[in-house]
Amino acid sequence: MISDIKYDGNGLIPAIVQDAGSGEVLMMAYMNDSSLKETISTGYTHFWSRSRKKFWKKGESSGHVQEVKEILIDCDADTLLIKAVQHGPGACHAGYRSCFYRDIDGNNISDKTFSEEDVYGKKDS
Repeated sequence: MISDIKYDGNGLIPAIVQDAGSGEVLMMAYMNDSSLKETISTGYTHFWSRSRKKFWKKGESSGHVQEVKEILIDCDADTLLIKAVQHGPGACHAGYRSCFYRDIDGNNISDKTFSEEDVYGKKDS
């Protein structure tokens, strides 16, 4: 129940996004009350960017949106699990299907699914 959600001191809650079909974990981001309500009302994921200090819709730049199928809340009511259909080749801004493309030693365990330069433009050095 949405009224049971326990946001942290900054008004945020971690949201894990999982592929609704395969169960693959695609990403983790933070939501605030507004982004959660927008996610529920539109059926597409919206988050709060801690680094940019702004609200954003996943895929607003790339077109790689996430269509929400189910939102679950954990037993402590302090983490969300969002089951979604990932439209486009990936969820990760670095060009991978999942943000979890490296092992603990920093080795890539999957291949890129798209060119981040093609999608987002050339990065400034």
